[in-house]
Amino acid sequence: MDGLHQSKGISASGMQAQSARLRYITENIANADTPGYRRKVTTFQEVLDRGRETGRVQSGPVELDRSELARVYDPAHPLANEDGYHDGSNVSLVVEIADAREAQRSYEANLRMFDQARKMRSSLFELLRR
Repeated sequence: MDGLHQSKGISASGMQAQSARLRYITENIANADTPGYRRKVTTFQEVLDRGRETGRVQSGPVELDRSELARVYDPAHPLANEDGYHDGSNVSLVVEIADAREAQRSYEANLRMFDQARKMRSSLFELLRR
């Protein structure tokens, strides 16, 4: 029965990590047209318990994508230099939408695993009551 409890915890940690990832993706999409904005990315880290692997994950530190910012020609923009260019963002909406779909599917997979473990635990309790 402890394994069912552990699997629910592992699934819940996966859902939390994917939720954090989706939060950064939505921030990136919202700031796609913000001059000088750098895309935020996060990684996942395994959670350890006294040096032992637990199977759980958490979102790691947020890092800024260091790829080159887009150069935008707009001489009327207040941030434009003497040549009429200013720095755009390095957010690609295609990449962000693909990442959002991947995070959503991973979240849903963890949700299904959580629900399955819950159902198995309920079935086990039902069998023990008989």
